[in-house]
Amino acid sequence: MNNGVRLGVFYTIIRPEEKWILAAAEARGIAVERLDDSSITFGLERPSGLPDVVLNRSVSHTRSVYAVRCFEHYGVPTVNRSSVVELAGDKVLASLRLAEKGIPTPKTVVALSPEAAMAAIERVGYPAVLKPAVGSWGRLMAKVDNPEDAEQILEHKGALASPIHSVFYVQEYVPKPDRDLRVFVVGDRPVAAMYRRSSGWRTNAARGASAEAAPLTSELSELALRAAEAVGGGVLAVDLMESPGGLVVHEVNPTPEFKALTAATGADIAGSIVDYTVEVARR
Repeated sequence: MNNGVRLGVFYTIIRPEEKWILAAAEARGIAVERLDDSSITFGLERPSGLPDVVLNRSVSHTRSVYAVRCFEHYGVPTVNRSSVVELAGDKVLASLRLAEKGIPTPKTVVALSPEAAMAAIERVGYPAVLKPAVGSWGRLMAKVDNPEDAEQILEHKGALASPIHSVFYVQEYVPKPDRDLRVFVVGDRPVAAMYRRSSGWRTNAARGASAEAAPLTSELSELALRAAEAVGGGVLAVDLMESPGGLVVHEVNPTPEFKALTAATGADIAGSIVDYTVEVARR
């Protein structure tokens, strides 16, 4: 069976998530073209033989932004759209948008120099968390408990050559339980949620946090949907924390992994993603 849609999967490596996506497409009779982000090239003129829709699964934010924008230039719809990838993939831009939409987030201050970053940390208060504006898996994050810690971290970041380290994203440390929450949103529907538990302050599954199913309460679903809509919607993972004042959204991931979530909940997330991507192709 062939349903007439040609799906392009733009990827870096074939992880379990991509295997499940490819299997879901095959089960639905969808022809798939694999687009390796390390070998593809983009000219200014529209090439022939393009897929009907492209699903972005690249692990690189930079490659994702430029590639998705090129596909859109050719008139190919993408999941997610470049505006969503660019916005949600940058913590500074995402925090600004969430604040604009009235979505509760941790207290955040942005600085553009080490000196200003020190003032930003003092403004947020100790302990504070420093994060790179772009990045995932909990990498290059630091929790600072006092001015001495802050000075050492800022000195180290100042010595790094990457331009991204010249932007300092400072967030309050939220005294949460030993867990956070992730809600996977596809289109206008939250499809699954999980707790991520860790003995450390970082609760990323990529850093060894354990995952268990979480109930999709009306409060959790509504807040996750609002956060997803704020950045433009699509296939998104909304990360939340249980603060003393209630749920807060601390990140929206535009190219989310879902291996741990699938294992914890049994939800057919890959199937939901493929179905939504086909729907986008037919609009």
